[in-house]
Amino acid sequence: MPLFDSLFLPAYYRETTLVVLINFSHKNMSQDACCGGGNCQDETLDLPGFFPIIGKNVPHLEFDYFHKEGFHRSHFSDFHGKWVIVFFYPADFTFICPTELEEMQKNYQKFQELGAEVLSVSTDTKFTHKAWHDHSPAIKTIEYPMVADPSGEISRTFGVYIDEGEDNGLALRGSFIIDPDGILQAYEVHANNVGRSADELLRKLEAARFVREHGGEVCPANWKKGGKTLKPGIDLVGKI
Repeated sequence: MPLFDSLFLPAYYRETTLVVLINFSHKNMSQDACCGGGNCQDETLDLPGFFPIIGKNVPHLEFDYFHKEGFHRSHFSDFHGKWVIVFFYPADFTFICPTELEEMQKNYQKFQELGAEVLSVSTDTKFTHKAWHDHSPAIKTIEYPMVADPSGEISRTFGVYIDEGEDNGLALRGSFIIDPDGILQAYEVHANNVGRSADELLRKLEAARFVREHGGEVCPANWKKGGKTLKPGIDLVGKI
Protein backbone atom coordinates (compact mmCIF):
# COMPACT_ATOMS: atom_id res chain seq x y z
CA MET A 1 0.00 0.00 0.00
CA PRO A 2 1.44 3.44 -0.88
CA LEU A 3 2.60 5.30 2.21
CA PHE A 4 0.47 8.37 1.74
CA ASP A 5 -2.68 6.35 1.06
CA SER A 6 -2.46 5.29 4.69
CA LEU A 7 -3.20 8.85 5.79
CA PHE A 8 -6.80 8.36 4.73
CA LEU A 9 -7.27 5.43 7.11
CA PRO A 10 -9.18 5.66 10.42
CA ALA A 11 -7.36 7.33 13.32
CA TYR A 12 -6.29 4.04 14.94
CA TYR A 13 -4.50 2.94 11.79
CA ARG A 14 -3.05 6.39 11.08
CA GLU A 15 -1.38 6.27 14.48
CA THR A 16 0.17 2.89 13.69
CA THR A 17 1.25 3.99 10.23
CA LEU A 18 2.88 7.19 11.48
CA VAL A 19 5.03 5.11 13.82
CA VAL A 20 6.12 3.04 10.81
CA LEU A 21 6.97 6.19 8.86
CA ILE A 22 9.07 7.55 11.72
CA ASN A 23 10.94 4.28 12.14
CA PHE A 24 11.47 4.07 8.40
CA SER A 25 13.10 7.51 8.31
CA HIS A 26 15.18 6.71 11.36
CA LYS A 27 16.44 3.49 9.74
CA ASN A 28 17.59 5.35 6.63
CA MET A 29 19.39 7.96 8.73
CA SER A 30 21.17 5.23 10.66
CA GLN A 31 22.33 3.55 7.44
CA ASP A 32 23.64 6.84 6.08
CA ALA A 33 25.67 7.26 9.22
CA CYS A 34 27.19 3.78 9.41
CA CYS A 35 27.38 2.35 5.89
CA GLY A 36 30.34 4.51 4.98
CA GLY A 37 32.56 2.13 6.90
CA GLY A 38 30.32 0.15 9.23
CA ASN A 39 28.73 -3.30 9.04
CA CYS A 40 25.13 -2.39 8.13
CA GLN A 41 22.50 -4.70 6.68
CA ASP A 42 19.99 -3.45 4.13
CA GLU A 43 16.71 -4.65 5.63
CA THR A 44 13.40 -4.21 3.80
CA LEU A 45 10.61 -2.79 5.94
CA ASP A 46 7.32 -4.54 5.21
CA LEU A 47 4.41 -2.17 5.60
CA PRO A 48 1.24 -3.89 6.83
CA GLY A 49 -1.85 -4.08 4.68
CA PHE A 50 -5.00 -2.74 6.30
CA PHE A 51 -8.56 -3.99 6.37
CA PRO A 52 -11.42 -3.12 6.60
CA ILE A 53 -11.65 -0.90 3.54
CA ILE A 54 -14.89 -0.66 1.57
CA GLY A 55 -14.54 -2.32 -1.82
CA LYS A 56 -11.70 -4.62 -0.77
CA ASN A 57 -11.76 -8.42 -0.65
CA VAL A 58 -12.05 -10.08 2.73
CA PRO A 59 -8.89 -12.09 3.54
CA HIS A 60 -9.31 -15.87 3.26
CA LEU A 61 -8.97 -16.57 6.97
CA GLU A 62 -9.65 -19.99 8.44
CA PHE A 63 -11.71 -20.40 11.60
CA ASP A 64 -13.47 -22.87 13.89
CA TYR A 65 -17.12 -22.45 14.80
CA PHE A 66 -19.87 -24.03 16.85
CA HIS A 67 -23.07 -24.83 14.94
CA LYS A 68 -25.95 -27.25 15.43
CA GLU A 69 -24.39 -29.04 18.39
CA GLY A 70 -21.10 -29.63 16.60
CA PHE A 71 -17.67 -28.14 15.93
CA HIS A 72 -16.67 -27.24 12.37
CA ARG A 73 -13.90 -25.51 10.43
CA SER A 74 -14.26 -23.17 7.46
CA HIS A 75 -12.77 -20.25 5.50
CA PHE A 76 -14.37 -16.97 4.52
CA SER A 77 -13.89 -18.05 0.89
CA ASP A 78 -16.26 -20.97 1.54
CA PHE A 79 -19.10 -18.44 1.66
CA HIS A 80 -18.49 -16.94 -1.77
CA GLY A 81 -21.75 -16.78 -3.69
CA LYS A 82 -23.68 -15.66 -0.60
CA TRP A 83 -23.98 -12.43 1.31
CA VAL A 84 -22.32 -12.67 4.73
CA ILE A 85 -23.03 -10.72 7.91
CA VAL A 86 -20.03 -10.84 10.24
CA PHE A 87 -21.30 -9.84 13.67
CA PHE A 88 -18.57 -9.22 16.27
CA TYR A 89 -19.40 -8.97 19.97
CA PRO A 90 -17.22 -8.70 23.09
CA ALA A 91 -17.71 -11.97 24.96
CA ASP A 92 -19.90 -14.92 25.87
CA PHE A 93 -21.67 -15.00 29.26
CA THR A 94 -22.14 -11.23 29.31
CA PHE A 95 -25.12 -8.86 29.30
CA ILE A 96 -25.82 -6.90 26.11
CA CYS A 97 -24.39 -9.64 23.89
CA PRO A 98 -27.11 -12.25 24.42
CA THR A 99 -29.80 -9.66 23.65
CA GLU A 100 -28.08 -8.82 20.35
CA LEU A 101 -27.49 -12.43 19.34
CA GLU A 102 -31.06 -13.36 20.25
CA GLU A 103 -32.41 -10.51 18.11
CA MET A 104 -30.23 -11.67 15.21
CA GLN A 105 -31.72 -15.14 15.63
CA LYS A 106 -35.27 -13.74 15.56
CA ASN A 107 -34.39 -12.16 12.21
CA TYR A 108 -32.23 -15.02 10.94
CA GLN A 109 -34.86 -16.30 8.52
CA LYS A 110 -35.14 -12.80 6.98
CA PHE A 111 -31.36 -12.70 6.48
CA GLN A 112 -31.48 -16.13 4.85
CA GLU A 113 -34.33 -15.08 2.57
CA LEU A 114 -32.04 -12.30 1.36
CA GLY A 115 -29.37 -14.87 0.54
CA ALA A 116 -27.20 -14.06 3.57
CA GLU A 117 -25.44 -16.12 6.21
CA VAL A 118 -24.85 -14.70 9.68
CA LEU A 119 -21.54 -15.38 11.45
CA SER A 120 -21.32 -14.20 15.05
CA VAL A 121 -17.71 -13.78 16.23
CA SER A 122 -16.04 -13.30 19.60
CA THR A 123 -12.59 -14.09 20.96
CA ASP A 124 -14.00 -16.96 23.03
CA THR A 125 -13.17 -20.58 22.18
CA LYS A 126 -15.57 -22.93 20.43
CA PHE A 127 -15.91 -24.80 23.74
CA THR A 128 -17.06 -21.62 25.52
CA HIS A 129 -19.58 -21.05 22.73
CA LYS A 130 -20.99 -24.52 23.33
CA ALA A 131 -21.14 -24.04 27.09
CA TRP A 132 -22.96 -20.72 26.64
CA HIS A 133 -25.32 -22.29 24.12
CA ASP A 134 -26.07 -25.11 26.56
CA HIS A 135 -26.83 -22.83 29.51
CA SER A 136 -28.34 -19.60 28.18
CA PRO A 137 -32.04 -19.61 27.21
CA ALA A 138 -31.38 -16.83 24.67
CA ILE A 139 -28.29 -18.40 23.10
CA LYS A 140 -29.87 -21.87 23.02
CA THR A 141 -32.20 -20.59 20.26
CA ILE A 142 -29.32 -19.62 17.93
CA GLU A 143 -29.19 -21.48 14.60
CA TYR A 144 -26.40 -19.56 12.84
CA PRO A 145 -22.66 -20.36 13.17
CA MET A 146 -20.82 -19.00 16.23
CA VAL A 147 -17.23 -18.35 15.15
CA ALA A 148 -14.39 -18.78 17.67
CA ASP A 149 -11.48 -16.32 17.45
CA PRO A 150 -9.35 -17.04 20.56
CA SER A 151 -6.16 -15.88 18.82
CA GLY A 152 -7.79 -12.56 17.89
CA GLU A 153 -6.64 -12.93 14.28
CA ILE A 154 -10.07 -12.33 12.76
CA SER A 155 -10.85 -9.47 15.14
CA ARG A 156 -7.53 -7.78 14.37
CA THR A 157 -8.04 -8.24 10.64
CA PHE A 158 -11.43 -6.52 10.82
CA GLY A 159 -10.06 -3.76 13.04
CA VAL A 160 -12.21 -4.48 16.11
CA TYR A 161 -9.68 -6.10 18.46
CA ILE A 162 -9.16 -4.31 21.79
CA ASP A 163 -5.51 -4.47 22.85
CA GLU A 164 -5.48 -2.28 25.95
CA GLY A 165 -7.45 -1.48 29.10
CA GLU A 166 -9.80 -3.70 31.04
CA ASP A 167 -11.35 -5.05 27.82
CA ASN A 168 -7.98 -6.14 26.45
CA GLY A 169 -8.43 -9.25 24.31
CA LEU A 170 -12.10 -8.65 23.52
CA ALA A 171 -13.74 -7.35 20.34
CA LEU A 172 -15.72 -4.17 19.74
CA ARG A 173 -19.29 -4.39 18.47
CA GLY A 174 -18.69 -4.46 14.74
CA SER A 175 -21.14 -5.40 11.98
CA PHE A 176 -19.82 -6.11 8.47
CA ILE A 177 -21.71 -6.79 5.23
CA ILE A 178 -19.79 -8.81 2.64
CA ASP A 179 -21.18 -9.37 -0.86
CA PRO A 180 -21.24 -12.69 -2.79
CA ASP A 181 -17.88 -11.84 -4.38
CA GLY A 182 -16.26 -11.60 -0.96
CA ILE A 183 -16.02 -7.80 -1.08
CA LEU A 184 -16.79 -5.60 1.93
CA GLN A 185 -19.75 -3.31 1.19
CA ALA A 186 -20.67 -1.80 4.57
CA TYR A 187 -19.71 -1.81 8.23
CA GLU A 188 -20.19 -0.05 11.53
CA VAL A 189 -18.16 -0.27 14.73
CA HIS A 190 -18.95 1.36 18.04
CA ALA A 191 -18.41 1.21 21.79
CA ASN A 192 -19.38 -1.91 23.67
CA ASN A 193 -21.93 -0.26 25.95
CA VAL A 194 -24.47 0.31 23.15
CA GLY A 195 -26.39 -2.57 21.54
CA ARG A 196 -27.17 -2.74 17.82
CA SER A 197 -30.34 -3.09 15.76
CA ALA A 198 -30.90 -6.15 13.58
CA ASP A 199 -33.60 -4.21 11.70
CA GLU A 200 -31.08 -1.56 10.64
CA LEU A 201 -28.63 -4.24 9.56
CA LEU A 202 -31.37 -5.86 7.48
CA ARG A 203 -32.17 -2.49 5.91
CA LYS A 204 -28.53 -2.00 4.92
CA LEU A 205 -28.35 -5.50 3.49
CA GLU A 206 -31.51 -4.92 1.42
CA ALA A 207 -30.06 -1.64 0.11
CA ALA A 208 -26.72 -3.26 -0.74
CA ARG A 209 -28.53 -6.05 -2.59
CA PHE A 210 -30.70 -3.57 -4.48
CA VAL A 211 -27.85 -1.42 -5.82
CA ARG A 212 -25.92 -4.56 -6.79
CA GLU A 213 -28.89 -5.84 -8.80
CA HIS A 214 -29.96 -2.46 -10.25
CA GLY A 215 -26.89 -0.81 -11.75
CA GLY A 216 -27.13 2.96 -11.98
CA GLU A 217 -29.61 3.35 -9.12
CA VAL A 218 -28.77 4.43 -5.57
CA CYS A 219 -30.66 4.35 -2.29
CA PRO A 220 -31.37 7.63 -0.45
CA ALA A 221 -31.41 8.13 3.32
CA ASN A 222 -33.46 5.60 5.31
CA TRP A 223 -34.35 3.71 2.13
CA LYS A 224 -36.43 0.60 2.69
CA LYS A 225 -37.46 -2.16 0.31
CA GLY A 226 -40.10 -0.85 -2.09
CA GLY A 227 -39.10 2.78 -1.55
CA LYS A 228 -38.09 5.28 -4.21
CA THR A 229 -34.52 5.23 -5.45
CA LEU A 230 -32.40 7.77 -7.33
CA LYS A 231 -30.62 7.69 -10.68
CA PRO A 232 -27.65 10.06 -10.43
CA GLY A 233 -27.15 12.25 -13.49
CA ILE A 234 -26.66 15.83 -14.58
CA ASP A 235 -30.42 16.39 -14.77
CA LEU A 236 -30.71 15.66 -11.04
CA VAL A 237 -27.96 18.03 -9.88
CA GLY A 238 -29.30 20.69 -7.50
CA LYS A 239 -32.89 19.41 -7.66
CA ILE A 240 -32.96 17.39 -4.46
